[in-house]
Amino acid sequence: MRLPAGLISALQWLTVLPLPARNTVAAEGTFVLGVAAWFPWVGLLIGGLACGAAWLSGVAWGETVRAVVLVLMVAALSGGLHLDGLSDTFDALLSWRPREQKLAIMRDSRIGAMGALALIAVLALKFAWVSAAREEWWRAALVATVLGRWAMVHAAFFFPAARESGMGQQFRAQLRASDVRMAWVASALLVLLISLAGEPNVLVALARAGLALTVVGVTVHALAARWTRALGGLTGDTYGALCEIAEAAALAAMSAWR
Repeated sequence: MRLPAGLISALQWLTVLPLPARNTVAAEGTFVLGVAAWFPWVGLLIGGLACGAAWLSGVAWGETVRAVVLVLMVAALSGGLHLDGLSDTFDALLSWRPREQKLAIMRDSRIGAMGALALIAVLALKFAWVSAAREEWWRAALVATVLGRWAMVHAAFFFPAARESGMGQQFRAQLRASDVRMAWVASALLVLLISLAGEPNVLVALARAGLALTVVGVTVHALAARWTRALGGLTGDTYGALCEIAEAAALAAMSAWR
């Protein structure tokens, strides 16, 4: 069975999962119309696979190893793409140089001190918040991976591109309002369902879901606006950074007051 072209494109860009030869996009290396609508669902898949590996690790070695494996598996399934964007973004933004030089820094494959510090901070915070979620770690992880992919769709649609070419511009060029609405609805629905699954207190689950959606939404929009002022727009690297930060923010919201 051949998968929808938008889903195939989302899987190719957001994961390292192998796809059968029949499930390839004709124009490989480019985005296709409708890809953005599938981003939250691919996030759910990434989260589900990472949770499976983390659960097995927890059975064998305990909660601490489980949290580490979960964070590393999400990164590995994404091919480290968003972590690379995070480091490049912070190397550029914290360089305090003119806009063009910041964009040039983001093209440099080498990592600087600020980029390394950003990686350490985000990974450490994710590990801490997964641990803080206790028995609800899987719920927090699934919400985080869904909202992390939604963050890229939201930022690309509402904020301009910093360059006239590149992966970020390619993604933004094919975005349609209908795809963005579908991504919004899917993300909100998935967060609600994940929060309610097996939760005896419906009010607590709804409050937790609302907190996660609000915290991630405000954080992503505020950072995207600030970075647009600094760079003249957003790039593929900043989309990746927003994905990582959105995941961390979702974990923080889902693990608070446990």
